[in-house]
Amino acid sequence: MSTPLPLTRRHQSVAFRLGTAMMLILVVVVIGTIIAANRYGQAAADETFDRLLRGAALQIAERVSVTDGMADVDLPVSAFELLSLARTDRVFYRILGPTGQTLTGYADLPLPGDGHGSDVIYRARYKDTDIRAVYLTRQLAERSISGAVSVIVAQTTGERTALARSITTQAVLIIAIAGIVLLFVAMIVVRIALRPLARVERAILSRDVNDLSPINVPAPEEVAVLVAAINRFMHRLDRRIEVMQNFVADATHQIRTPITALRAQAQLALDETDPVKLERLHRRLYARSVGLGRLADQLLSHALISHRADSAALQEIDLRRVALEAERQTRATADTAISVDLPHDAVMVRGDLVSLREAVKNLLNNAVKHGRQPVALVVSAPTDNRATILVRDAGPGIPEALAAHIGERFTSDGIEPDSAGLGLSIVSAVAASHGARLIMARSPGGGFEIGLEFDVVTS
Repeated sequence: MSTPLPLTRRHQSVAFRLGTAMMLILVVVVIGTIIAANRYGQAAADETFDRLLRGAALQIAERVSVTDGMADVDLPVSAFELLSLARTDRVFYRILGPTGQTLTGYADLPLPGDGHGSDVIYRARYKDTDIRAVYLTRQLAERSISGAVSVIVAQTTGERTALARSITTQAVLIIAIAGIVLLFVAMIVVRIALRPLARVERAILSRDVNDLSPINVPAPEEVAVLVAAINRFMHRLDRRIEVMQNFVADATHQIRTPITALRAQAQLALDETDPVKLERLHRRLYARSVGLGRLADQLLSHALISHRADSAALQEIDLRRVALEAERQTRATADTAISVDLPHDAVMVRGDLVSLREAVKNLLNNAVKHGRQPVALVVSAPTDNRATILVRDAGPGIPEALAAHIGERFTSDGIEPDSAGLGLSIVSAVAASHGARLIMARSPGGGFEIGLEFDVVTS
């Protein structure tokens, strides 16, 4: 058993590709989680600290009163105790009277933008620090004074930023750990799921190089499709090898016989001195060499047809073109007259031009060699979506004993001893590969016709 050739190129495994894809998905999910968690953490921190700001502002607004006709504020200690929960943040406040004057607090503390309502939370910049502020108004309705008193309570954002960062970090950490665990579990599942592929690989690598029998490995549906495709390929390959081996064996036997006869005739010619007998030997040598050449030509033609039957793509072809090319090539070698009868309109069929031309050439050669003049090549106009290309001659046609074996190689008995016997085998192979039908008939007044019938391509 020969040693299998090593792989010249190492390909990435399916598990590696799936792992890489899952890693990329995990990275995208983590990045999305960081963004979402950051927004959620910031929103949660703002909501928590905004409630403290609003609570402090409400307490201060409730302590606004009127004393001696003037607005007065008694700042409650409890309001600032709420804000002291944020130990590192600084607190600013400002109370504005009905006329817009600052009653107490930081006079330069920024107000919200234009168009604000009576209860608004906003961000601003104060003393080179980011702040978060709440703006509330309280209506005064006294005899001496009436109008809205505005209360602004602000706080730096250090603590709420730290809280948002803590929430984000914890969320990302949980997601990252869960993602890593999920990736690890997924890789184990992928490895388990890909075990059938490993079984198929071992089944193929453990085989003898000449073993083309079907692979019988239990596999899930997805892998079973691959196994079935491999089995179909090996079946075609086995069939091709078997056909080629049988053909080579038969061809070797068929070539050996005429070569032996040719050698014997040549040996006799070397020893013969009688001019009459020598001329007769020369004629035999010539006949044998012509037969050997014909055999070699048909062997090559049969090999070409066998190859193109599995590899050549079928195209739309006009049968008239096939007839003209086959007639021209046959006339060039046979040196005989062949009449051609073609319809006016194109006769389109699906086929391989080379294979069809070889088949028609073999029919013409058989008619010229074994039939009688006149020889005609006829392409019929389509009838019921069927069309034919026929070779006619005035001879008796194929013997009944040979007609029963049409399609078999080297069946020349009954025609001539030096016939190669491959012509009709080639025609039969072409008919099978094109889905055509090999037809033959004898005319009542004498003569014989043989050809192929095709389905016509309709537009």
